[in-house]
Amino acid sequence: MRATRSPAQNPNRTLPRWLARFFFHCVEAAQRLIARGSLVGDKPIFENTQFPWVEALEAQAPAIARELDAVLATPGRLPAFHEISPDVATITQDHQWQTFVFLGYGMRAERNLARCPATAAALDGIPGLRTAFFSILSPGKQIPLHRGPYNGVLRLHLALKVPREREHCWIEVDGQRYAWQANRAVVFDDAYSHQVHNDTDETRVVLFVDFERPCKVPVSWLNKWLLAFAPLTPELQQAKANHEQWERDYYAAPTADTPGKPDMADMPEPAANPATPVATSNAPATHTEANERAHG
Repeated sequence: MRATRSPAQNPNRTLPRWLARFFFHCVEAAQRLIARGSLVGDKPIFENTQFPWVEALEAQAPAIARELDAVLATPGRLPAFHEISPDVATITQDHQWQTFVFLGYGMRAERNLARCPATAAALDGIPGLRTAFFSILSPGKQIPLHRGPYNGVLRLHLALKVPREREHCWIEVDGQRYAWQANRAVVFDDAYSHQVHNDTDETRVVLFVDFERPCKVPVSWLNKWLLAFAPLTPELQQAKANHEQWERDYYAAPTADTPGKPDMADMPEPAANPATPVATSNAPATHTEANERAHG
């Protein structure tokens, strides 16, 4: 994976609260520099042609979607987003927004990646990859208007499962509405206010990806430095712990009262690689910033 691990990303360390607060002030102050130094401009939704690797990712969408179907075979065992990242509970508290995490800020969910090799291979082609997971939105689910706290990472949705009435299933970023199209990607800046609606009776699923915004030097150095320290924040450490607990339960040996668990005997062994904090967002978010962070 291209999600790099810096010396700062030590899974056994967490920033003290006072240092975490200072870090968040630095993140906020850096945003104007990021916008001015952006190599792709500063706008809510981007043209896919600005990112040469997107076309290759779209070409792999059918293979990724086949692996998604296997994951969706046991939807009741997938976690709700707020069960992994508790801060998200300020914008969603039901089980209508589920996730299947592959990686986040240095953490690699090796068992999930091994289960979806085509998806893992596709993620290898994304420069500056920071977060990736299946984002599963149930029929009728709406995510209210909110915004992310940091523009140093851009977001991509690769549509894998789109309702037939797709005009009623959309994301709106700074007033610009986009209806997902199967096997097509959209890139946007979630630091702009945005909301999500699935006003249909079918499930919508996207491959949800955060990647580093291309910036000029030395702004790109500042961005990488801030992203390197993000996994040490208490919020991301908690998300990491929550995901590790879910993963242990999910891949536990099958029992009579828990049918449908994946048969680990049929799965490839994951590569040895110590996990570092998982993040379901494009930048660290404090508990008070939670309603400005995640989206479908």
